[in-house]
Amino acid sequence: MIKILFIGDTVGRQGRMAVSKLLPELKKKYEIDFTIMNGENLSHGKGMTIKNMDEMHECGVDFFTAGNHVWKFKETLAYLDEEDARLVRPANYPKGVPGMGHKIVEIKNGLKILIINLQGRVFLKPDIDCPFRAADEILKENKGDYAAVIVDFHAEATSEKITLKHYLDGRVSAVLGTHTHVQTADHHVTDKGTAYISDVGMVGKEDSIIGIDKESIIDKFLYQLPTKHEITVEGSSFFNAVLVEIDEKTAKAENITPIFLKNL
Repeated sequence: MIKILFIGDTVGRQGRMAVSKLLPELKKKYEIDFTIMNGENLSHGKGMTIKNMDEMHECGVDFFTAGNHVWKFKETLAYLDEEDARLVRPANYPKGVPGMGHKIVEIKNGLKILIINLQGRVFLKPDIDCPFRAADEILKENKGDYAAVIVDFHAEATSEKITLKHYLDGRVSAVLGTHTHVQTADHHVTDKGTAYISDVGMVGKEDSIIGIDKESIIDKFLYQLPTKHEITVEGSSFFNAVLVEIDEKTAKAENITPIFLKNL
């Protein structure tokens, strides 16, 4: 059995501080084999710098997935093309954009896992390529003896996420939803061995609106004018993740456990 910890969208400095505080102990407690984080909000809530990724790697994050904000920093675009990059971007962007949407990673004792990042189209970016067909292509081109196949589906609509679960059911070890920053209560393992949750949640400021200072977001809803997203480091934080346990011989999930820690 291998244990993979997937950390939800981590927002800004307060999110990074929470991960730095909690992750080393969590890895020991649960005997984690590999840790993945959706890092597209690492740097002040939008995008991720190399410095911030290195900070998270030093405290125990092994690999990063992304989403629609991955394109913010030029340095990150260059990093995406590096052969040893610990980061994938959504696979269903058009050919020619920097980086890869999947990666094969060795986690321990020669065991390899396939990590896939996809982005939804409903309510988000309808003009990108089809995530369902992109997943098909990756699985067709990367047939192998993997201990696990993990899919981060960065999407807005629960219906689209659930549909992808059914579409990939039995073909991947886990379909884990990200992007909406609110941990859902629908975690389960299908009869065919695919672990699922509509959204893993987030790591960041508790008294906020999905990690952003609430005042600016309230003003945006009241006045319908552009507002700057502020993230001040104050107050308590919470930490959302899921622990997925997978049979390394069959790549079938056995269990998925949500982790929700607060008042940090």
